[in-house]
Amino acid sequence: MNKVDNFYCPLLGVVVYKFERRSSTDSKILTPWAVKILQNKWSDTSIEEHLYFEAEVLRQLDHSNVVGFKAFVKGEDGQPCLAMEALDTSLGHKIEERRKKYLGKKPFSANDIIIVGFETIKGLEYLHHNAHILHGDIKSWNILVTNDLNTIKLCDFGNSLPLTESLEQDTSTCNYIYTGTWPWNPPEVIFENRPAVTSAADIWSYGLVLWEMLTLSTPHLENISVDSSSSDEFASINTRRQKWTRNCKFGTRPAISNGLGEDYQKVLEIFFACTTNCYLLRPSAKALVNSYEHFADVDKIVR
Repeated sequence: MNKVDNFYCPLLGVVVYKFERRSSTDSKILTPWAVKILQNKWSDTSIEEHLYFEAEVLRQLDHSNVVGFKAFVKGEDGQPCLAMEALDTSLGHKIEERRKKYLGKKPFSANDIIIVGFETIKGLEYLHHNAHILHGDIKSWNILVTNDLNTIKLCDFGNSLPLTESLEQDTSTCNYIYTGTWPWNPPEVIFENRPAVTSAADIWSYGLVLWEMLTLSTPHLENISVDSSSSDEFASINTRRQKWTRNCKFGTRPAISNGLGEDYQKVLEIFFACTTNCYLLRPSAKALVNSYEHFADVDKIVR
């Protein structure tokens, strides 16, 4: 395998490389893998445990909208390596490219948002209702895409949590804390000392992914500092909550332009439903899949 590129959006202390592969027998080109590797300069055991945890979650999952597990091994330097299915890029990178190209003034088409939204929510439906897993860190950077948007897959399961049959956090065997990433975190996580963590947390974040495609921006960008990612293992969650909830807008629905055309109406309806402040009123992933299937003949969407 040859190192080609450092791509996607790395976790602190972890870097992801794309590896081109060839058959050892006839040198035939094989499909590439993405390999997540612990950086040598980081020795914090929590980061290594994070990678082990993600590998254990991924190896249990099998769905066309979830990145495929390939292997979990140790490299020559003894550091753990998680090999996964590779796609061209992340949705976050696509949004960034489009923002630069059009100076932030031309959102993705309603058609493209429906394609990405439908494929993403099918992945969440599988996680919530079949695998009983809360992704726990939905954002554009954790959605992998092909350049033509024909393939969409969820990735980065290091912050995932187990769910019960009733789609609430399962604390019977462990009591992991919801971390996520602050700009995408739901209000019940940000504003409550003992948050009710349910599948609705992913739904809020999913709604903000639609917002990202509509605005080509990051939610509440004005409140983001260099340490605003809650995957930072070196600051306490309570300290961050007290610091950021005083005068920031994290956990609130971000504003959206009134100038979007009528073809965006259904996308906006889903966005507003998903970012309802009360988590009990947000639609489930299963209900959203049904909504997409009813308002659009998804098999006939122009790709």
